[in-house]
Amino acid sequence: MAGGSFAPAGMARNRAEKYQGRVTLYVIVACIVAAVGGSIFGYDIGISGGVTQMDEFLRRFFLTVYKNKKRAHENNYCKYNNQGLAAFTSSLYLAGLVASLVASPITRKYGRRMSIVCGGISFFVGAALNASAVNLAMLLLGRIMLGIGIGFGNQAVPLYLSEMAPAHLRGALNMMFQLATTLGIFTANMINYGTDKLPPWGWRLSLGLAAAPALLMTVGGMLLPETPNSLIEQGLMEKGRAVLERIRGTKNVDAEFEDMMDASQYANSIEHPFRNILERRNRPQLVMAIFMPTFQILTGINSILFYAPVLFQSMGFEGNAPLYSSAVTGGVLALSTLVSIATVDKWGRRALLIAGGIQMVICQVIVAIVLGLKFGNHEKLSKEFSILVVAVICLFVAAFGWSWGPLGWTVPSEIFPLETRSAGQSITVAVNLLFTFIIAQSFLFLLCAFKFGIFLFFSGWITVMTIFVYVFLPETKGIPIEEMILLWQKHWFWKRIVPGSQESDESTAT
Repeated sequence: MAGGSFAPAGMARNRAEKYQGRVTLYVIVACIVAAVGGSIFGYDIGISGGVTQMDEFLRRFFLTVYKNKKRAHENNYCKYNNQGLAAFTSSLYLAGLVASLVASPITRKYGRRMSIVCGGISFFVGAALNASAVNLAMLLLGRIMLGIGIGFGNQAVPLYLSEMAPAHLRGALNMMFQLATTLGIFTANMINYGTDKLPPWGWRLSLGLAAAPALLMTVGGMLLPETPNSLIEQGLMEKGRAVLERIRGTKNVDAEFEDMMDASQYANSIEHPFRNILERRNRPQLVMAIFMPTFQILTGINSILFYAPVLFQSMGFEGNAPLYSSAVTGGVLALSTLVSIATVDKWGRRALLIAGGIQMVICQVIVAIVLGLKFGNHEKLSKEFSILVVAVICLFVAAFGWSWGPLGWTVPSEIFPLETRSAGQSITVAVNLLFTFIIAQSFLFLLCAFKFGIFLFFSGWITVMTIFVYVFLPETKGIPIEEMILLWQKHWFWKRIVPGSQESDESTAT
């Protein structure tokens, strides 16, 4: 394989200390507009859980679930156990999985902006189909179009943010995506709370309003500048440097521009990024691209966010209480993300991931104990224990919001070299959506089968992933994205797998 003097390990020249520039208003505005792409992901997570609790929606599309909801059920945990209802939620993520893989070559060849625009258009079409659905087939078709939009958006937006941000603030600016996601969830919860009082068409309004963030994402994608990395990769060197100077607020960008040029040279020599990512020297990045999104979903957060109203209804919450409780958890998630934005580039990724994992385990175990002791098949939680459960779930959501929520996207998006960055992000998104699909499709069944044990199931996974971070993830705080390869060469475990700079240059030359 061609490589020469710009082999990946040799590509990192330790130029980081020479990087110049500041955080400009231009880059902040660009990152805010791009991060709106996260809001479509969050809006759907929040909205789908709400409408599946609305009587008019269930009566039209899932009559069996509606009847179970209205009569006493033999098991409180099994009221909503319906694979058709689960498919309404999960079909979007299966479509997103496929779309994220299709988006990779588009993102690489035509730039990050093109994928953002494609995602916005597809999501807009899906929102229109869902709002006007007259049968289940039309409803599922709309979900598939929404999934395609999410696949493109989740593939391109984190890459865009990582490449636009200066190294010392990359974590905070990258988390704009997660902040937009959490605000989308909170907005959807509040909309559901309002539209639930507007039968029989309230659910249509909830689903149709997804077109608003989709429109913002589409227009924003058209107006945004392309990232310097992408422009250079496409051979537009002068334009790439001009954008780099504009977003850094200085013309003294030689060191960073040279790193991007080296990365681009090597990236353009790679014909098959997905095949290249399997090579030994890319092993740690591949492992993180698979395990970080897997563990993010296995926290159980999506089951709470997707089915929060259903979950609270199953616990005996009545009237608007389920929607109100889910709105509270959505608000907590959004606020906790601000904590991560403020601290990630000071305390680092590892500290937040480990501390968040410990807090989530404690919360899951407490909820399991309360439900196991105080909530039976035909019983309802007392008011005092209901408040306790909501409070502990809020603490769990808060821990996720300042740790694995944003960092599950941030870490994979910043560790790949340019030649495999788009492919790596596609793998991250595909794995995330695969496990999101699995959990969304199986959660109602698992809730029925495991009862309160579902929380112990997730707490076990959180324990495993916290240990994984402690052992295998090096700290990426403040390290330029084009020099990330040096990090793996110094790590106690990965240095045995990733060749050193000298070794790689010699092997490439031969």
